Amino acid sequence: KNAYAYAMRQMDSLDAVVARNPEKIRKVFTTAELRAAIKQGMIAAMFGVEGGHMIENDLTKIDSLFHRGARYLTLTHNIAPDWATSAADETSTKKVLLHKGLTDFGKQVVKRMNELGMLIDVSHAGDQTFWDVIALTSKPIIASHSSVYALVASRRNLKDEQIKAIAKNGGVIQVNFNPGFIDSSFDKKEDAFLTTHRAELDSLKTSGMDHHYAVDRIYYQYAAEALSIRPPLSKLIDHIDYIVKLVGVDYVGLGSDFDGINVTPLQLDDVTSYPLITKALLEKGYHKKDIAKILGGNFLRVLQANEPAATARKH
Repeated sequence: KNAYAYAMRQMDSLDAVVARNPEKIRKVFTTAELRAAIKQGMIAAMFGVEGGHMIENDLTKIDSLFHRGARYLTLTHNIAPDWATSAADETSTKKVLLHKGLTDFGKQVVKRMNELGMLIDVSHAGDQTFWDVIALTSKPIIASHSSVYALVASRRNLKDEQIKAIAKNGGVIQVNFNPGFIDSSFDKKEDAFLTTHRAELDSLKTSGMDHHYAVDRIYYQYAAEALSIRPPLSKLIDHIDYIVKLVGVDYVGLGSDFDGINVTPLQLDDVTSYPLITKALLEKGYHKKDIAKILGGNFLRVLQANEPAATARKH
């Protein structure tokens, strides 16, 4: 309910953070502004919107979000809009779908995003939605937080043909750090961990706490115990390396999903841990220029490729 208004409130929150810390963080709208902020030693903040339901079936709201500063839109989340089916939708055995993929309105969304220069994000999208986007888009796309299906058969991961299609499109796959997406043994370990604390978890949920946040609380409270189930950093590197070997180093990046996951791989507690990814890639034989692409260069290339219609800054 009121998804668009909620998105606007979240944007207000970031604007307030920027206003309180003008010497540390800058809101940016273009690749050039982003690079300039980094060159000056500042944090560059850029809006993204996760979930097409945020536009409330109104194309004009895409324009409003874009002019406010949003530079990508994830077409679906687990709960999808009326006009695009999610991976959760398309793999459900309980839900009867009226359609799969993009509706005519969904195709209008893709076209309008291309016109504006707003990145299309296919993470969370169902297979049919993915292929409809590939057939329709005139600009490179992103998968903002998805890993490799061939290594972990999660509905949220990308199959080899999808990875190849994104590379052919000139896009980028930002590998997700979610342990369940990078380590095939994690889900069973997590189930056992949460079963041990089932009574406390149920109590939190009974008190009114959302399941996701209740699980988050359990992980925080039993952090030492959770160490034993967190996958090693090497599992994340395996997914990066798989994509590089399949399609090349120009089409892979990092999509931590730190704000959406309950637990992370070992050593990767937050963004200050990123140098450990650099170290692991160097030890694996990657050249510095290729690591720079993985750490953000590839995403910046895609962002800039989407920009021509967006360079006239409006906000």
